Amino acid sequence: MVLANILQALSGTLNNVFVGQMLGTQALAAVSGMFPIIFFFISLVIGIGAGASVLIGQAWGARELHKVKVIAGTALALGLILGGLVALFGGTFTEALLVALGTPPDVLPIAVGYARTMMLAMPGLLVFILLTQLMRGVGDTVTPLYALLLSTAVSCLLTPAFIRGWWGLPQLGVTSAAAASIASFISALTFLAWFMRRRNHPMAPDRELLRALRIDPAVLKLVVRIGLPTGVQMVVISLAEIVLLSLVNGFGSNATAAYGAVNQVVNYVQFPALSIAITASILGAQAIGAGRTDRLRAIARTGLKMNLVLTGGLVVVGYLFSRQFIGMFITSAPVVELAQTLLHIMLWSSVIFGFQAVLGGVMRASGSVLVPTGIAIFCIAVIEVPSAWILSHQIGINGVWMAYPITFVAMLLMQASYYQFVWRKKKIVRLV
Repeated sequence: MVLANILQALSGTLNNVFVGQMLGTQALAAVSGMFPIIFFFISLVIGIGAGASVLIGQAWGARELHKVKVIAGTALALGLILGGLVALFGGTFTEALLVALGTPPDVLPIAVGYARTMMLAMPGLLVFILLTQLMRGVGDTVTPLYALLLSTAVSCLLTPAFIRGWWGLPQLGVTSAAAASIASFISALTFLAWFMRRRNHPMAPDRELLRALRIDPAVLKLVVRIGLPTGVQMVVISLAEIVLLSLVNGFGSNATAAYGAVNQVVNYVQFPALSIAITASILGAQAIGAGRTDRLRAIARTGLKMNLVLTGGLVVVGYLFSRQFIGMFITSAPVVELAQTLLHIMLWSSVIFGFQAVLGGVMRASGSVLVPTGIAIFCIAVIEVPSAWILSHQIGINGVWMAYPITFVAMLLMQASYYQFVWRKKKIVRLV
């Protein structure tokens, strides 16, 4: 799971390296400024995947394959509909969205082409992300890893090829990263369809799954019940990132480039935490489906220990080699200094983030999502955004990054209290 999540982001990271090193800081700022918008639309499908993967995990734990197909068909159909709407909306209002974000004027002209290409590609990207989530529900994390290896290789090859115009390809400038991303996930989806059919995978696009590719009202109700709070949480996170990016943009294009570089490094440090939380949720759902709710406490305890070791270890590495990591994306010495300072302010809090994510993942396995999600939304909307705004006006851009550890500590205290004093006393039952 950790390797798969790293590969899922590696394509974007290497694209940023190519753009930053081959096209310059302004080009990197143009790509970085699109991150919150893409994350916002991806958030719409992550909620669907979260709800469906819990249901699939419980059905798979009970060895009810027909239910797995029905749940997957409903989730994929809903993902396709949302992807089409995202492409229509995002492709139409791309420039307006970037202007509303306060994208620096010197970056806006080159940012529009990249952003519009990514918006129009969203249906395929969202289905790819959703499919990998559903496959994890049946305990398969290896097949998505193969697909992501292919996707990353294609992206790494084509991004510099489009930038330089190798092999007769057009020189696309900043849009090169978007074009390479499209080719990469199309290749991955094609591989997944072939490989899963060959292996008779439970998620393979066979006749039974294609027949189930429709909205089943009963399944949709459960998916929405579990997934909607998670989707709302992700949307709130993305909206908060958009607000924070607007604050960062106010400090100029160098600050925007530093924001992009810091996000790339932090993403890799947080991947073990997210991977462990997802795995805890899947194992919890399968244990519930198999009637082994006594395993839930051990799953949570193991997840917390793994987070301390894996995420904590990466935090140490991040501090020791922060300048080298930032230098992979940025060539300007003053921007490197700025990004390194911002990274030092908040990197340690990734361990705290991981602890609360594991507890939330175990609770979501039982369908208990409203309170854990409510806690996260409260912390983001009421603590993170206001503290970032206040601190940025008092001490400058450093204040934006101080908001992250403040928020993560509050989340952990609230999630741990609910887990210990309320959730553990509830009776856990199957949903499907």
